[in-house]
Amino acid sequence: MDVNNIVSGDCKPQSNGHGQLSPVSGQYMSNKEMKSKAAVSVTKNFAHRVQKIVSEESIVQRRVSPRLQKIPESQRPYYGCSPKKSVDIPIDEGSQKKAKFDHSRQESLFSVNRKDAGEKDCEIDPVALCSNTEVDSIGIVSIELRNVGLEFDEKKGAVTGSSPTNASCKSAHARVKETLRVFNTHYLHFVQEEDKRCKKLEVNDLKVVKGSEPKKGDACEEDVKRSSKRPDLKAVSKMLETNAVLYKKQIGHLPGIDVGHQFFSRAEMVVVGLHCHWLNGIDYMGKSYSKLEEYNSYTFPLAVAIVLSGQYEDDLDNSEDVVYTGQGGNDLLGNKRQVKDQVLGRGNLALKNSMEQSIPVRVIRGHESANSYCGKVYTYDGLYKVVQYWAEKGVSGFTVFKYRLRRLQGQPTLTTDQVHFSRGRASRVASELPGLVCEDICQGQEDICIPATNLFDDPPVAPPGITYTKSIRVAKTVNLPSDAPGCNCKGKCTNPYSCSCAKLNGSDFPYVCRDGGRLVEAQDVVFECGPNCGCGPSCVNRTSQRGLKYRLEVFRTPHKGWAVRSWDSIPSGAPVCEYTGVLKRTDELDNVSENDYIFEIDCWQTINGIGGRERRLRDVSVPTSNHLEKIDDKVSESAPEFCIDAGSIGNVARFINHSCDPNLFVQCVLSSHHDIRLARVVLFAADNIPPLQELTYDYGYALDSVIGPDGKIKKLPCYCGATCCRKRLY
Repeated sequence: MDVNNIVSGDCKPQSNGHGQLSPVSGQYMSNKEMKSKAAVSVTKNFAHRVQKIVSEESIVQRRVSPRLQKIPESQRPYYGCSPKKSVDIPIDEGSQKKAKFDHSRQESLFSVNRKDAGEKDCEIDPVALCSNTEVDSIGIVSIELRNVGLEFDEKKGAVTGSSPTNASCKSAHARVKETLRVFNTHYLHFVQEEDKRCKKLEVNDLKVVKGSEPKKGDACEEDVKRSSKRPDLKAVSKMLETNAVLYKKQIGHLPGIDVGHQFFSRAEMVVVGLHCHWLNGIDYMGKSYSKLEEYNSYTFPLAVAIVLSGQYEDDLDNSEDVVYTGQGGNDLLGNKRQVKDQVLGRGNLALKNSMEQSIPVRVIRGHESANSYCGKVYTYDGLYKVVQYWAEKGVSGFTVFKYRLRRLQGQPTLTTDQVHFSRGRASRVASELPGLVCEDICQGQEDICIPATNLFDDPPVAPPGITYTKSIRVAKTVNLPSDAPGCNCKGKCTNPYSCSCAKLNGSDFPYVCRDGGRLVEAQDVVFECGPNCGCGPSCVNRTSQRGLKYRLEVFRTPHKGWAVRSWDSIPSGAPVCEYTGVLKRTDELDNVSENDYIFEIDCWQTINGIGGRERRLRDVSVPTSNHLEKIDDKVSESAPEFCIDAGSIGNVARFINHSCDPNLFVQCVLSSHHDIRLARVVLFAADNIPPLQELTYDYGYALDSVIGPDGKIKKLPCYCGATCCRKRLY
């Protein structure tokens, strides 16, 4: 597997394979930015010697890094929040003609392409609107679908049509996922800013304690006056400013958001358009919509979505049948009790009008969750119809409006039962797992046991015997460089301008402390604190060194062999596990064609854009040294010099499968030394991952790129099941 482009799982003929791959870069730099960074990344003379060609000398079976130079920029993967900027890397036309692989068919980590680029229509599963009284609601839905380039085909019973801008190559699900990734990047950046502001205030407080009173109107006082502790709302504002919100307010089902979709905050629902208010329970279209010609036959306001999360003491939720309390008169930010009478206006009137015009309403349920930064997870439970409303005296003695909503038939089964979130809520005991074949594959080496289950084989068999290793082992032929000099910080690193390790990351820490440490965005390479640093193990810049912190399970699948899932929710940017095994030289591998667990460390090639690899956008300073300047041209131009072999010695990462639409990405990390040829390979969450969802990453194969010992191209079908699946792993 090539490191700086992605990661591995279990693969024999029936599985998806594990091996060399490369995480795809997600952000792009302009020519000017590239030139300004070039001197820091690598010496100019050596950079000019590097040619981007594919070696034709090696015929052993080996995974190759994704080659993206022929993919249109609009379809390239996107990690961060800034607009894409192209990187002009000189291309040797002669080298392009010699390339052995079909680069144009390579798909990237975060872009979801249509199976057929010439296909004009996409088809989305409809939500059944079952009664005759709902004909008008279908009309409204049709109007709103046309606003996003889609229509409801009554003959097909499906949503069809051309997708919005840039959607011709992306499915609705892919656009939802990309929008949430952009939001999470904004969010983590604002968390980082908030952390800096708080540290600045702490410094100011120390000055006050020492008798140095701050002057009125100084910077710290200004920060206090206009401070905001809601980075999620700042991220929403940023996306509204840049017109990055996915759907405008509309009625009915939203393409790409299926029943059961989970959101980790109200803000996430706002940016995709599922529920457009971060606090109110009722989202509605106001009277201004009546001025539009397509809506002139409807009475406004009209409700589009409600959130059930226990904010009102009079709510009653029986899943399929809901009694919902109207809005207003409630102390939402206090004790949640009713403090005055409600009136029939705004959202309350909107629900009444929706009932009278048979307009379906989206229902979202909130559930407590320690893994969500807002303390809750929100689940979309489908469309409901308002069937009745009335006014009565509530529990606190004030007038409240009540609405009875009934779930429309023909929708997927609810993922909630009596308001309780079933998945991941109860503590699971390994010994009670169905199909348990091994209580702990790591044999106590990790802080958390990793059970293995098998419900498909008869009789059930355990995963193949391997020697589990929590950390990298080094082959005798590999000499590790000496430990790098460390920072002089004490306890924890807090000041990015004085910490020498932070300076290597562009004078900023790559992580935020939130949720036990989260990577703000993918980078070329992350420099962490090492053995010679003055800080301790709790330092935020040691986030990936703390071992497993999520409960993982290895389980058997019907078509992909062994796979991995988590019992816990995993927030985006959180480290999941390191890819371990034996660190070897790639030219000393034996029986490569029989080993599907080889991960090539191509950090150097990615940083320098060799072979069409895309650089990630961040200011990193790669230290130069004699051994880097003396790298043989042929080695740097073809396969990476070093790899991790997890064939017989490895950890849980070797069981993680490929997906064309993955939820993990690979990040190169340097901690004990600064030789990027020997960087650690760490898997991070690309999305907020709910419990029991399979963990996957893109192996990064180019189609027709794997050549067997007989010199013929090998082909392996892909069973990932993603909407954008290429149908072949290689």
